[in-house]
Amino acid sequence: MLGHNIPMVLAIILDGIAESIVIGLGILEGGTISLAMLSAVFISNLPESIAGSSGMKSDGWKKSKFFLLWLFIALLLAVITIGGFSLFTTTSEKWLSFIQAFAGGAILMMLANSMIPEAYEHGGKHAGVATILGFSLSVFIIRFEYSH
Repeated sequence: MLGHNIPMVLAIILDGIAESIVIGLGILEGGTISLAMLSAVFISNLPESIAGSSGMKSDGWKKSKFFLLWLFIALLLAVITIGGFSLFTTTSEKWLSFIQAFAGGAILMMLANSMIPEAYEHGGKHAGVATILGFSLSVFIIRFEYSH
């Protein structure tokens, strides 16, 4: 069914679960979601979904089939975000820190195993420049958010 796309889809789900829990925890802690966090999630998920979709397309998937897969993943992650908000109300700071560190590790795993190699394969040295620009954008957003 998923062929060689299984590792990519599983990595996206693992990454998304961690991100969704952190977003839910952010709502729990402050009642709002950090602009920097939302931007980082959106910026990182866009190339992930493009890479996953292009792999599915090259495997002969119809657009409707991978659209339904992404829709299912989005709905699953929305439920997990709510879970991150509601299930961790009594969790200690120690465990919350562990969950956030796990989320960071999941993002690093996705980058190191899937996104960076694939970006370099298809984009060459321009992928590195794009990575630095994306990182710089995220630093700018964080600085902007916390300067107000």
